[in-house]
Amino acid sequence: MPPRGREHRSPTIPPETRAPTGERSPPAAHGARLTVDLGAIGENWRRLGVRAPDAECAAVIKADAYGCGLSMVAPALWRAGCRTFFVAHLSEGLEARACLPEAAIYVLNGLLPGSASLYIANTLRPVLGSVEELSEWAALSPGRMPAALHVDTGMNRLGLPVPDALALAGDPRIRAAGIDLVMSHLVSAELPDEPVNARQVADFARVAAAFPHLRASLANSSGVFLGGEAHHQLLRPGYALFGGNPVPGQTNPMRPVVRLEAGIAQVRTVEAGQSAGYNARWTASGPRRLATLSLGYADGYPRAASGRGHALVDGVACPILGLVSMDLVILDVTGVPGAARGGRATLIGDSLDLDTVGRAAGTIGYEILTGLGSRYVRAYAGG
Repeated sequence: MPPRGREHRSPTIPPETRAPTGERSPPAAHGARLTVDLGAIGENWRRLGVRAPDAECAAVIKADAYGCGLSMVAPALWRAGCRTFFVAHLSEGLEARACLPEAAIYVLNGLLPGSASLYIANTLRPVLGSVEELSEWAALSPGRMPAALHVDTGMNRLGLPVPDALALAGDPRIRAAGIDLVMSHLVSAELPDEPVNARQVADFARVAAAFPHLRASLANSSGVFLGGEAHHQLLRPGYALFGGNPVPGQTNPMRPVVRLEAGIAQVRTVEAGQSAGYNARWTASGPRRLATLSLGYADGYPRAASGRGHALVDGVACPILGLVSMDLVILDVTGVPGAARGGRATLIGDSLDLDTVGRAAGTIGYEILTGLGSRYVRAYAGG
């Protein structure tokens, strides 16, 4: 409530700084801009589906659609033809239902005690990973709402062990719980020669055969590329939809989706012996030109990229100097004469794909993608 005697006014945004179509905030509101290509997401979904023409291709949109914005991505995938979606948490399922009124939405992390009524009220499908969850759902939702049965074939996180799942074949609780899908999760699908893949494929085939009336799902993004034995009736890609490479070491078959650019706030020259950034982790060995970018780890750009990553300015790779701070990053732009205040640097995009950025920060592209912050000006294209 506004203080007494003071009129409450909404903030005024000058016309020249208002957000154009497809942007969530005005261009001048933040120094960095994240562009998400919804058309590329739809195309990636189609490319994955073509690899298994006899299977349905679903979409995993957990973690705010891998950082790309669930409320924008989910409808774009629906328009592309996707009808089945997976999220991790019930809260994500509720958000997905709000923009996907007709979709089949599965919640991967299972049925928490006392949550069944929310699933039923919002026609969400829990992925049941224990006998206890199966029994609770069968009692509370007898045949009213579908659900999935999660079988653990090697991850040892969630899911029924294979022998326990096989023992449920013919159990009346399967029908009572409305189970319409049996699924498992691959451990090392991105490494196709790992022996665990063959073991999981074989174990899951036994489970699928024990439930011949149910659809089966094993393949994640990389699993789609393991071949037909991993495909079954439903694919569950996530990372690859958003431009991540599902076949490391090979040319990425997916279209890039995200582009992160930051404005240059200031350019200065330092002399030999001068340091830059917190704790003076970098010291100039000679005269250098430094550009300070308007983004930092509060925007999801990893601090671990300090002194290891780089950005592109006018197409030139410019190393990150010193420590990435909360709101700012320093680049060495000595080799870019045109770098100036108001210019742009690319931190994700062109030769800096998600996996390259992840490696530079000692992590994986998944973490870069899902960590994208909320402060950017976000623009959506296509879709």
